[in-house]
Amino acid sequence: MPILVVYVTTSSRAEALSIGRIVVGERLAACANIVGGVRSIYWWEGEVSEDDEALLVLKTTEARVTALIERIPALHSYTTPCVTAWPIEAGNPGFLAWIETETAID
Repeated sequence: MPILVVYVTTSSRAEALSIGRIVVGERLAACANIVGGVRSIYWWEGEVSEDDEALLVLKTTEARVTALIERIPALHSYTTPCVTAWPIEAGNPGFLAWIETETAID
């Protein structure tokens, strides 16, 4: 089964922790990594904005990615949160199997 990384920017480390705990608890993702100290520059409402953010990196399966992508906006403080999914082309077979096991739908 294909494995994906889901990339999410959040307003703070606390928000990333909250979202990560919920989606891992719901088995929408096998794990969450949080990277603080992200500085984002972007267009918003007709002007260039700049903010400190935290990055949330989630690992999931193709079977769970749609539900994960649909769940995040309900948990997020942004009107239009960045939520994108990227395929993992290769990796440690044991780790990829672990992701499948931890996100399996009963």
